[in-house]
Amino acid sequence: MAEIAYNATGRRKSSVARVTLTPGTGSITVNKRPVEKFFPRETLRMIIRMPLVLTSMVNKYDVTANVSGGGMTGQAGAIRHGISRALLSIDSDLRSALKKGGFLTRDPRVKERRKYGQKGARARFQFSKR
Repeated sequence: MAEIAYNATGRRKSSVARVTLTPGTGSITVNKRPVEKFFPRETLRMIIRMPLVLTSMVNKYDVTANVSGGGMTGQAGAIRHGISRALLSIDSDLRSALKKGGFLTRDPRVKERRKYGQKGARARFQFSKR
């Protein structure tokens, strides 16, 4: 009998993560590398584990994630979003806890585009009256 895998997609900023949860010991692999090698900062690893800790499923499922685009923080947020969605497909009763934690909401904040004739998104050239 093949093991059941739960798939989900998570997004944050310009990062997209394809996350697969399989029954296991709780190992986390990101782009075929251990999470400790991929994310050197403990805060980012903590962000990824949040939904698993909240639902007390840390040592029950192995997490495999393929992530692309954006920076480290965006990628960690995308993986967290993907894990949360995958946990929902495992047990829909977890929805209220995950929703309360804010893990199911796709963070809409993205970089604002630069405006034409100006220095940046909000920055303006110095105004001279005379």
